[in-house]
Amino acid sequence: MADALDKVDIAIADRLQRDGRLSNVKLAEQLCLSEASCWRKQKRLEASGVIEGYQAILNRKKLGLGVMAFVQISCTDHSEEATAKFEKIIAAAPQVLSCHNTTGEADFLLQVVAQDLDSYSRFIDKVLRKLPGVASIRSNLSLREMKTTNQFPVAELLSL
Repeated sequence: MADALDKVDIAIADRLQRDGRLSNVKLAEQLCLSEASCWRKQKRLEASGVIEGYQAILNRKKLGLGVMAFVQISCTDHSEEATAKFEKIIAAAPQVLSCHNTTGEADFLLQVVAQDLDSYSRFIDKVLRKLPGVASIRSNLSLREMKTTNQFPVAELLSL
């Protein structure tokens, strides 16, 4: 789909990822488009899955989620059944912000939040240690968050 995007599609995606509450009127005005044309392009981006949804960005610390951990998990069982069970458990765990199947020493890399070290410890005991076929769990705790974003560098697509 990326190669089918034109400059206007990219500009719409870029502006909406920066401000998902931007009205169609303002968006059309910023891009010098008619409101109808802008609305159609936005709906096409949504229908094609380029725009997956809209959400508020919350401050985890103000919500009391003071611990951010990056967890490497190595598994001994790589069967379809074990992997499916692993994925189901991880998908249901609200503390897990992201999970990636990776190359390297670990099989999976998770980004996990918790209120404090005690709640993180409980999460390890009640969720991660119960995962099927887990050989090792290695945690790296974030000491200081220097950058966090959900915004992709879509404006760079214009220069390709």
